Amino acid sequence: MTTRPAVSSPSPTKTRKLNMYVSRQPSERDWDLHRLLLRPSPFGNETNEAMGMGEFVPGTATVDFLKTEAKVLVLGAGGLGCEILKDLAFSGFKNIHVVDMDTIDISNLNRQFLFRRADVGQPKALVAAKFIMQRVKGVTVTPHHCDLRTFDGDFYSDFRLVISGLDNIDARRFVNSVLVSLVEMDEDGDIDPSTIIPFIDGGTEGFKGQARVILPRITSCFECSLDAFPPPTSFPMCTIAETPRQPAHCVAYASVILWEKEFPDTKMDTDSPEHMQWVYQRALERAEKYDIPGVTYALTLGVVKNIIPAVASTNAVISAMCVNEALKAMSYCSQTMHNYHMHMGATGIYSHTFEYEKKRFCGVCATESHVLRVHPDTLLKDVIATVSETYRLKSPALVAEKKSLFMPKPPSLYEATKANLDVPIKDLVEDGKHVTITDPVFVGDISLNLRIQFELDA
Repeated sequence: MTTRPAVSSPSPTKTRKLNMYVSRQPSERDWDLHRLLLRPSPFGNETNEAMGMGEFVPGTATVDFLKTEAKVLVLGAGGLGCEILKDLAFSGFKNIHVVDMDTIDISNLNRQFLFRRADVGQPKALVAAKFIMQRVKGVTVTPHHCDLRTFDGDFYSDFRLVISGLDNIDARRFVNSVLVSLVEMDEDGDIDPSTIIPFIDGGTEGFKGQARVILPRITSCFECSLDAFPPPTSFPMCTIAETPRQPAHCVAYASVILWEKEFPDTKMDTDSPEHMQWVYQRALERAEKYDIPGVTYALTLGVVKNIIPAVASTNAVISAMCVNEALKAMSYCSQTMHNYHMHMGATGIYSHTFEYEKKRFCGVCATESHVLRVHPDTLLKDVIATVSETYRLKSPALVAEKKSLFMPKPPSLYEATKANLDVPIKDLVEDGKHVTITDPVFVGDISLNLRIQFELDA
């Protein structure tokens, strides 16, 4: 989507000289990149009808663009993020920013290879940036030790490309929503290609992984595939308190109920070995009481911290896919993946690339109104519950024809609208009218537009 300066292809003499230099200097890191970007290719990005973003123009201008103007944002400096940073630095990208709010734990060292024992307790983003710049001269990595949600659209619009190595669904939804909101349209409804920032999303879990290319407003977005991710696991309080049946129930009881009773004024630190050991011991005692086997320290960490198992080799494979797509997106040197790749290595090695189609009623990128079929006597609070479950909303606010139906905050608006929660929807909205829903999972000008349709058998 980015305009490249027009340059001529290198002369045969220059190409021969380059090839001779490559053969003499195989250790020079950039010369393989030069061989790729200085020579014509029959598989330029423009040959991909479905995902073509621009025409490949071999030459030094393309190389210079990659090194000087292709500003890349990496989200996450964990197992996958470390691999992505390393691969970007070795692939010719010179201007990289990385955002991560976590600090280094000793358990990270077996797979997050940019960190050492002396780095434990230090911010991941700062240590990773320093390590890359020390090892790969000429690369600038700017660290941001903070929550990525502290940045607004102006920050993200400053980048040519965003790569995610996150294991947090909510954070990925946030970034996806930001990038979609940045896409501008003209008065005819046509997309301005210069406002599209490609979003490459990678994820791993054990021996499984995925990499995908998202062109906001063009392809399916992250929200379109939200149904593929299971909702967060939760346990009914009555189950964990009265009739525990699973090891996880015992851990939840210890971390939620017993901790509050024992340490009412102390917030549990899930990164504290002492705190986690206390939870583990209490969970083990409860498991023995109810004759429930399977409570381990690893399980305790998994339940309390919602840990996703990580395998270094899977991170390496998925990172290579993501950075390969980044190189293609910024140089147009080859066809862009269309648009979702799955890697499965648990019982062998199997991979599959397919098109993840846009969801017609996606809460973020859909342009047409969603239809909510509801019985006219349904209370507003039940409508909110249904919508929240369907679209995985956090704290929705509803407005109909410039009238606030329900506003969860600030407190003054909550007090003014909370009475509507027990009012039938028919008394608040007419049949066929629209309700606009905003929620913290949506940012910028993104909102959910619902058309209310009354049905007696709904």
